[in-house]
Amino acid sequence: MTGARGIALLLVAALVMAGCGEQESSTGVVPLSTTPTASPPPSTATPSTPRPGSPAPSTPRVSTPTPVGTPNGRPGASHNSNLMPIVDHGPRDQKLVALTFDADLTAAMRKRLLSGKVTSYYNATLIKELRTLQVPATMFLTGMWMEEYPEVTRELAADPLFELGTHTYDHRAFTKHCYTLGSVPRSDMLADVQKAVTQLDKLDPHATRWFRFPGGCYDGTALHELAPAGVTAVGLDVPGADGFAKSPKPIVKQVLSHVQNGSIVVLHMHGGDNAPYTDEAITPIVKELRTRGFQLVTVTQLMNGNR
Repeated sequence: MTGARGIALLLVAALVMAGCGEQESSTGVVPLSTTPTASPPPSTATPSTPRPGSPAPSTPRVSTPTPVGTPNGRPGASHNSNLMPIVDHGPRDQKLVALTFDADLTAAMRKRLLSGKVTSYYNATLIKELRTLQVPATMFLTGMWMEEYPEVTRELAADPLFELGTHTYDHRAFTKHCYTLGSVPRSDMLADVQKAVTQLDKLDPHATRWFRFPGGCYDGTALHELAPAGVTAVGLDVPGADGFAKSPKPIVKQVLSHVQNGSIVVLHMHGGDNAPYTDEAITPIVKELRTRGFQLVTVTQLMNGNR
């Protein structure tokens, strides 16, 4: 991204990802070669998520894996033992867009839920709208959210419109400084992600190996530590601005102003006090994208060119 538009998008991305979870909280092009890029030592890696107003720092970029046809048949499965692969968008020569939805649940959010301050962190109205509009979607679930909503997770898994990936166990960050998110110690990184993957596998027999970092924050250390998990990180090139939004209008404007061929849009499906207007924004977003000729697909379909 260059120029005023690029700077503006980085600012919005920072604000949006900071609103992911507890007023908590990578974009770039992934080379499509089959050879991974060389990785720097973990000690020299820098975070990929920029601070507001700062240019995006250099981060190890890894070739995208073939999302289907892997030996275990899991979309997003990686066999790169050195670096976790990352995808930020799909092919730019096809009018395909993937709408993705994160289900955050932190320890603080769970306390508010159990105390009754928040009725639910599952936006059932949003899911109903997606089904009514027949919108394929990829959903990234935290392990804590799956523990709270196991039957909902099974129901989503059984719907052919949707595919499910993971979003860590409790939405802590994988860098030391990621907005107001707590951080996962390096020694616990792999176990945290594997715990969420195991949880999802118990609830979804067709679970993908797509994964999303909380807050969009990662560095070379995280990419090295998580390589054995066998998952692929899914970033974004369109932050949806639904975190702590005051109305649906800015969400709609943000998505429609920045979407392009191959975009991965990030929104949230937990509703509550963190993302209260996503359900009201989704219908105008979907209708306008389809009017523009975009086909809505899952991340797996996007990375396969909808084959």
